[in-house]
Amino acid sequence: MGFTIGSSRSIRDIRAGSRRRGRTAECTVVAEYTGLWGWAVTPGARAVPGGCSCGVPECPAPGAHPLAGAEPVEAGATLVEVVRAWERVPGATLLLPVGRAFDILEVAAPAGRRALVRLERMGLPLGPVTATPDGRCQFFVAPGAAAGLPALLYRMGWDDADLDLHALGPGDHITAPPSDHGGRGPVVWLRPPSLDTATAPPQARLLLGTLAYICHRSAA
Repeated sequence: MGFTIGSSRSIRDIRAGSRRRGRTAECTVVAEYTGLWGWAVTPGARAVPGGCSCGVPECPAPGAHPLAGAEPVEAGATLVEVVRAWERVPGATLLLPVGRAFDILEVAAPAGRRALVRLERMGLPLGPVTATPDGRCQFFVAPGAAAGLPALLYRMGWDDADLDLHALGPGDHITAPPSDHGGRGPVVWLRPPSLDTATAPPQARLLLGTLAYICHRSAA
């Protein structure tokens, strides 16, 4: 994939280097995302009093979209490269582009938390999972889930159900922990990334049946 995953020593080195050189906490996190998990990070706008830092009046997604003209920090970037890039976008939020290393299955937070417990009890493979301050849970799955979701729901018999279950794919972004999402508060990990799950999230079909069932029960 064009990057090298480090070890636990690499994490300590990144954090120690950050302290020695007075790097910001944001740069440390971005460096972990790019250097350890193999994810690109896109600088995002932030919510400000009265709207969005992008300056667009009545911005439709204040504090939850990429900054215009800002280039993503690509997977594999080192701490030094991250600091150099982030100096050009001070105060930016951390966004992860979807459709490269992963797609996202998104559900309402209550259903997502119940599904996560059930999936763990069943011993099914899981990737990272986030919870957003606006009440959503986001399950990281293998790329291609967004394009294949309608067919998967059809094969599983959920295509005619009214489910609060959506897929995000190429062209979408999610706010990455610990960044603020739209001025509502930080996004948090319910299940943080690991060296295995970051580079090889599960296929959507392994999670979809449980997610659809829980979403259906929640709606009922």
